Amino acid sequence: MPYLANCSLLFTELPLLERPAAARAAGFDAVEFWWPWPDQPVPADREVDAFMAAVTDAGVQLAGLNFFAGQLTGPDCGVLSIPSRAAQFTDNIDVTLGMGERLGTRAFNALFGNRVDDATPEQQDELGRENIARAARAAARIGGTVLVEPVSGPKPYPLRAAADAVSVVDDVRAAGAPNVGLLCDLFHLANNGDDVAAAIDRYADRIAHVQVADAPGRGEPGSGRLDLDAHLAAIAATGYTGWVGLEYTPTTATTPESLAWLTAATTVA
Repeated sequence: MPYLANCSLLFTELPLLERPAAARAAGFDAVEFWWPWPDQPVPADREVDAFMAAVTDAGVQLAGLNFFAGQLTGPDCGVLSIPSRAAQFTDNIDVTLGMGERLGTRAFNALFGNRVDDATPEQQDELGRENIARAARAAARIGGTVLVEPVSGPKPYPLRAAADAVSVVDDVRAAGAPNVGLLCDLFHLANNGDDVAAAIDRYADRIAHVQVADAPGRGEPGSGRLDLDAHLAAIAATGYTGWVGLEYTPTTATTPESLAWLTAATTVA
């Protein structure tokens, strides 16, 4: 399985538009990004054009892109299931998929919303599923897949275990949107205390994208105690042949220094 660089956590010692070229210089053929404008669901055309030019000029594929999700560390994270913010998500769908169509991107992460006081969990869950289905129907026109991800951390994010995310995936598929899958982030699952090996075995047929960081700490592979080699081997044994996103926070001064562990890998992109 080939690795790609998540340029929202890697190469952050550089301005955002310089990171695709830095990833290419480090040997990567593909990158992924969180939504580049956390305050803007619909950025100006010139900003979108500059971002896409940075990717194409670097000669890398943009393999994954998040939909707009608000401030990821704020109370509005995951606007798609927050009633007062959900319109921003729907406004963002065409922008995100338009970029994906032009850049050949086919994986789009739709972060579920934090729990809020002005809506019940049931209302948020219904709205979240509706908006993921809406995004999936739009993504189908370009052959795209919408990803649903369990996330860790202190925020009131409702999808913690693999089973939580798979419940959403299965409901949306049952509603007529088959192009929805599990984003299997090994760090988040381990950090939440989920049984990573059991999740891989149980939900292999729903895995549509994989991301890794070591745990604890979310550093590069080898900086923690998570047996990433064993988990990735198990995923490969299920038949998964897609990208593995390196979505970690380097423990070194620069991102290239944190990539020393890749010299022992045999699947570098």
